[in-house]
Amino acid sequence: MISAFDLFKIGIGPSSSHTIGPMVAARRFRERVATLPGAARVTAEIFGSLAWTGRGHATDVAIFLGLLGHEPATVDPDRVAEYIGILAETGDIGLPGLVFEPARDLALNFTEVLPRHTNGMRFRAFDAAGALLDEVVCYSVGGGFVEEEGDAGPAGIEAAPVPYPFDSGADLLRICAETGLSIPQVQMANERALRGQGEIEDGLDAIRDAMLACIARGLRMDGELPGGLKVRRRARRLHETLEAKKLANSRPAHEIMDWIGLFALAVNEENASGGRVVTAPTNGAAGIVPAVLRYIVDFCPDWSEARGRDYLLAAAAIGGLIKRRASISGAEVGCQGEVGSAAAMAAAGLAAVLGGCPRQVANAAEIAMEHHLGMTCDPIGGLVQIPCIERNAFGANKAVAAASLALHGDGVHFVSLDQVIETMRQTGHDMQDKYKETSLGGLAVNVSAC
Repeated sequence: MISAFDLFKIGIGPSSSHTIGPMVAARRFRERVATLPGAARVTAEIFGSLAWTGRGHATDVAIFLGLLGHEPATVDPDRVAEYIGILAETGDIGLPGLVFEPARDLALNFTEVLPRHTNGMRFRAFDAAGALLDEVVCYSVGGGFVEEEGDAGPAGIEAAPVPYPFDSGADLLRICAETGLSIPQVQMANERALRGQGEIEDGLDAIRDAMLACIARGLRMDGELPGGLKVRRRARRLHETLEAKKLANSRPAHEIMDWIGLFALAVNEENASGGRVVTAPTNGAAGIVPAVLRYIVDFCPDWSEARGRDYLLAAAAIGGLIKRRASISGAEVGCQGEVGSAAAMAAAGLAAVLGGCPRQVANAAEIAMEHHLGMTCDPIGGLVQIPCIERNAFGANKAVAAASLALHGDGVHFVSLDQVIETMRQTGHDMQDKYKETSLGGLAVNVSAC
């Protein structure tokens, strides 16, 4: 059971796999060594994609924050620089006798890739004489999920018997046909095996509110994004332009696409600046599900909180399938696993709240995923800015188009959801590593980062 609360996590940018996951892993190691007798020094080493794009994705900063005891959902993004500055000066992580000096104790290993996943980390604790006391190897596998060496699966995913277990799209559609339940209702029934109805509704509403708040903040902000590319924020200026055009006598038919793209830009500019976002299912693709949610709120009839919950539940059902059967990690399967997955989730959610039957909802997800197959992850300068921000704008519009196409059909389609997910997995497996969040190929090397 992959819960909606496993997929949708409130955290900070710019990356769920390279920022949130390492922060979670570092904090767990901090808790582990807090009671370790004789521990005097902690070190961290990162491998593969984490090393290659670690500076641009703030992996180093995330590890520092985790060792200081911060959590992604609660750390204040506006005080991160302050926290890191104090750590650099003192080496104090707030545990008696333990020291971590960032310049000395974090190593980026550019030559070795650990066997289980490219996003590998190794944390070690030593005594005052330099003897090794403890060691943990773990992996950030996408969407903020973290696995430790020897684990059967990601830590944090709850194992509990659910009334309607499904491991494939075919299973999900069969359950819907046999029970008469919609896809959101199936997901909700399974969620209730883990927590109470009120807790679920409150949690989903909090996720919705965080998504909409991220859009609202992104629409207000101006200036350049950090990292050295000198990329200017565009959401505020585009928002002002679209608001002004509301007064015009003639408005273009494609205006709705501009609004959807705007909402996604606002989120991903916040993500790129290290602001508070919701993994959906990752930070690199964090703008798509919120953008389509805002589209439903602003442009679709009969908005209600219940429809917002159904949207997130349907999206979670599809996202859970993709994670189980393929991957949501750009470092593992390329951007098709991030933006493609997010577009499939958003398309399914939109089709569900607009009255689509289960087959139409699955068809919407399949269409959206199919038209992201083969997309590489090649961020310029290792920063989640170019082409990532615009890809979210396109992904959100593709999601709406996919839902519309599915709703104009009867749900019968040539390619099944399971087949397109498996195709994405195979394509990611065949893709060269340089196109999987390493900044060693594609736009990252053909466009100067200076």
